[in-house]
Amino acid sequence: MGFRSAFPMLACDDLQRSLAFYRDALGFRETYRFEDEGTATFVALQLGDGSGLGLGGVPEGGAGIHGLPQRPISGRYFELCVYCDDVDASIEELRALGHPVLVEPSGTPWGERIAYVADPDGHPVMLATPSAGR
Repeated sequence: MGFRSAFPMLACDDLQRSLAFYRDALGFRETYRFEDEGTATFVALQLGDGSGLGLGGVPEGGAGIHGLPQRPISGRYFELCVYCDDVDASIEELRALGHPVLVEPSGTPWGERIAYVADPDGHPVMLATPSAGR
């Protein structure tokens, strides 16, 4: 079939607020921006060695190119795992920036240290420090 890679895209209530979280707080860098009448409507981001994420603003009553409604957003259809050097320090930095901490840092049975914060749309973002050997 020839599939090569995946690129998750997240519909955002407020694109600028989501950029402040993913780009400014988590350190993703912007690799592409599409604007409509001078306003960003889609931004592609990259983290580290190539992990990518697309953020798209969705206007009230908006539908995607596929024709399906993207609002109202209900439930949480998206969860992201972001690996970092120090989960505890990262959580404290994000808390200081006002991002809600959903789960405080703790160890896992598989050897990672994890915690959860919420992005501006309430999606859970797991921060993880990989176990040795990963």
